[in-house]
Amino acid sequence: MGKASIDIGSNSVLLLVLDEDGRRLHDEARVVGLGKGLGDRGLFQPERMEAAEAALIEYVAVAKQYGVEPWSIKAVATSAARRAMNAETFFAKLQRTLGLRIRIVSGDEEARLTWLGAQVDLPASAEPRVVIDLGGGSTEVVVGQLGGSDMPSEVRQRISLEFGTVRLTERFIAEDAEGRVLPESAGPLAEFLDVEIRRIPFALPPDCRVIGVAGTVTTLSAIRSGLDAYDGDLVHGASLTKRDLQDFIDRLGAATRAERLEMCAIEPNRADFLFAGAHVLRRLLTSLRVDHLIVSDRGLRYGVLAG
Repeated sequence: MGKASIDIGSNSVLLLVLDEDGRRLHDEARVVGLGKGLGDRGLFQPERMEAAEAALIEYVAVAKQYGVEPWSIKAVATSAARRAMNAETFFAKLQRTLGLRIRIVSGDEEARLTWLGAQVDLPASAEPRVVIDLGGGSTEVVVGQLGGSDMPSEVRQRISLEFGTVRLTERFIAEDAEGRVLPESAGPLAEFLDVEIRRIPFALPPDCRVIGVAGTVTTLSAIRSGLDAYDGDLVHGASLTKRDLQDFIDRLGAATRAERLEMCAIEPNRADFLFAGAHVLRRLLTSLRVDHLIVSDRGLRYGVLAG
């Protein structure tokens, strides 16, 4: 019998279905913007809940096609659900109507599961691994070490930072009438990120391998690779350098809203949030003293099924 997971994030909802041998049967992501307009302690908006529910109705139907019943799907919700005052009520309704049991995970648990999932299908190596999970509402930074035949993999340190691409865009990014980012937006954003990154309460290891996961990272990588349609297998294992990220910052900041949508045609619902996301990634790489990150198309939805 197969197994399935659903990851309900601040911006995207993802479904993964694996067969009993761990082979991927279905893997899908939709941008629904559940955390849009939420702030630090607000409410899910009705239109955002409708979009999320529509996606989940279809996901439950897809899982059933593979023999996975709704009650057995491992569904987790992250940053937006931790902040929304009406999250529990919304999820209780979904359990009644769909039979889907949704668990709101803590930031630490999200970080641990993401680290486990990010390693799937990447080559083994001996150096410490730092996983950056850049979401819409939070950013997880997790340090761990792959195990060998006689030693399990180990998550050593982790932190969930309470900023993500949606929250940062809503807080810092102002635009002109055509959608260009106003130059005065970048300075406060950069200053905020530098302060928050300096608050990470542990030393980030030198000579580490940095792995980036989630929709901003994979979308930037797909655009960088010139893909016409998203292909997770082509994105998985690719690199994004600090120079690539600075190029995205320059191009996205100078683009009109229409130009930004054209540039991000592969995933247009993420277009408005990529500018802030590229800033986060570049500043984290600078803090880690590395030039690039490895892109992982796996992440939390895989970690939920792995343990």
